[in-house]
Amino acid sequence: MFRSALFGVSLSFIMLAACGSSGSGGGAATGGAGGAPGGGGAGASGGSGGSGATGATGATGGASGGSGGATGGSGGAAGNPVIEMDTSLGKMVFELDPKNMPGTTANFLAYVDAGFYTNTIIHRVVPDFVIQGGGYSSGLVAKSANPPIKLEISPAVLHDYGALSMARTSDPDSADTQFFVVNAKAGAHNLDGNYAAFGKMLEGSAVLDAISGVTTQTQSGLANVPVTEVVVKSVVRK
Repeated sequence: MFRSALFGVSLSFIMLAACGSSGSGGGAATGGAGGAPGGGGAGASGGSGGSGATGATGATGGASGGSGGATGGSGGAAGNPVIEMDTSLGKMVFELDPKNMPGTTANFLAYVDAGFYTNTIIHRVVPDFVIQGGGYSSGLVAKSANPPIKLEISPAVLHDYGALSMARTSDPDSADTQFFVVNAKAGAHNLDGNYAAFGKMLEGSAVLDAISGVTTQTQSGLANVPVTEVVVKSVVRK
């Protein structure tokens, strides 16, 4: 539903994700500004679901962040994995939450460790709501993904400003590769309990705001697509 539901309120968001890619996760952030994620076609062209990675979450470390997970990245404040998303408009850093969102975190890190997000694009930008990516490369070419994962939610992880969450279609268990970042200063708490937020921003709010301000258009049946591509150069563990 995220694909269409994210669009308007809840229905449109869900549709956004649903249409589109070869199956990559839909649009948690697809819907209108404020709509429940899921929005359809435009934003999150639904894509295939990502397979749940194994053990990618495993960062160890002390309170100040010890050594990282399977790939050796450094951990967050509680030894949590930290990832850096390098875009054409700058870098954003997020701390993931494997304690409260183990399956979702593992799935995302499996794609990170495989280099899946290198040279993908942010294909949906809705001011005061979300930015969404992870399903397309340049030219809106859909990327294939692993099977989708089951919806995982936690009251401890909310859709505050800067929250990293998974996009999906109207099917709650359809998230795969597509993610979204909340850019609403007051948060997008209508998504709490319906979408899998699994991380929070540590650095890069200026970059998030810059991406959120780009000019968008409808392209290839998708709404809210940046006129000038915002490229995700890489997503790696820190």
